[in-house]
Amino acid sequence: MDTHIIGFENYMTDKKSASDNTVSSYKSDISHFIRFIQESGIDDVRLINKTNVMAYIYDLQKKDRSRATISRNAAALRVYFGYLNYEGIIKDNPAEDIETPKVVKKMPPVLSLKEVEKLLAQPDTEDSKGIRDKAMLEVLYATGMRVTELITLKTSDVNIDMEFLICRSDKKSRLIPLGSKAIDALKAYMNDVRKNMIKNEDETMLFVNCFGNPMTRQGFWKIIKEYASKAEIKTTITPHVLRHSFAFHLIENGADLESVQEMMGHSDIATTQMYAKINKSKLKEVYNKTHPRA
Repeated sequence: MDTHIIGFENYMTDKKSASDNTVSSYKSDISHFIRFIQESGIDDVRLINKTNVMAYIYDLQKKDRSRATISRNAAALRVYFGYLNYEGIIKDNPAEDIETPKVVKKMPPVLSLKEVEKLLAQPDTEDSKGIRDKAMLEVLYATGMRVTELITLKTSDVNIDMEFLICRSDKKSRLIPLGSKAIDALKAYMNDVRKNMIKNEDETMLFVNCFGNPMTRQGFWKIIKEYASKAEIKTTITPHVLRHSFAFHLIENGADLESVQEMMGHSDIATTQMYAKINKSKLKEVYNKTHPRA
């Protein structure tokens, strides 16, 4: 059964246009499922039925896996068997109608404006690394980009004069305006630092590490955690927290949902609406604490 994994991975990338993170997660989920099935004595995917799939989902529940994890596994199985059906290996998809527990969406953590300012003030702009880090943090907060989108930015994606950048995601590209702080940070990095950091003059990636190679997700995670620690911010900070904070602060200051949806690259406005819910929740909290008759 393991022989189908490589084909499934290519199917996810080429046919489904799935992100690297989704491909990696689904591949891992399918590998766990295959081990479970093999331990049950089945070594041929054509012999797997709906009962086997339900038994696996039930096993995840017994192990107290989260609702999100179980739902993701079910989604992975639907796509995996869909691939096998597409290739003519099986006739029916045994995971097609599998019911999973509903995922309760948690409100994402966001930073206050004061916390964001403290974080962005941490890089030492007297040295090259600090100037680069400042540019990355400013751009991330100014645009609400995903970390993968940030580290795959090319120099050609940035238009300093027109004050915008082009964010290229898996499905479509979007144009995002840049604020004055991000522009200033990018100018300092691109004009004075980057040329001395790159390993190869033909390097097209905008942000590189101290060895001159393209910045990695892991590398940037370390950077943001380092500055969060220096800023003594108690909220657990990840690159995605800055993305959430970007959206929340826009809506808090009156931005319309459609504009925020476009900048965030959300396909469904319902995803964007959760930031409005956070804002309403915060307003109610402020009202209850401050109104004399609340």
